[in-house]
Amino acid sequence: MKHVYPKYVTKSAIEGLVKKINLPSPDEFSQDWEYEVSDSSRLTEFICAYENFELNIDEKFALMIIIISSFNDAIVERKAEESSARRIRYHLLQDISIHKNTIYYWSMLDEDDLDNCHAVTSFMREIAYTAKLDGQDKS
Repeated sequence: MKHVYPKYVTKSAIEGLVKKINLPSPDEFSQDWEYEVSDSSRLTEFICAYENFELNIDEKFALMIIIISSFNDAIVERKAEESSARRIRYHLLQDISIHKNTIYYWSMLDEDDLDNCHAVTSFMREIAYTAKLDGQDKS
């Protein structure tokens, strides 16, 4: 049986994270809630929540997207810390079965020009290469 990796943030994951991490609920106009609630000033808090809260697979998937988006913002703001990078890298590789599609998304393996990529793309490509992901086995 082929393993199916999460691809989308579910309503139940949003509801769980709103309660557990005190995130704002999506409003009627929300799209891509996981990007709307990202916040570089809360990055350490989000990583600690990932490490210490009891989260199901869908919540881990959604929270990691929030973490990476927040880390991307921290890079842009020149506030990214190596300790955060190490912890994020560890969790992405440790839970690769949950985060494979997220790694593909942020690493933008099909784009040759890094100027057309996210600030976090180089970091995510390093993780993709470490995990031996080549973009051919997307699920």
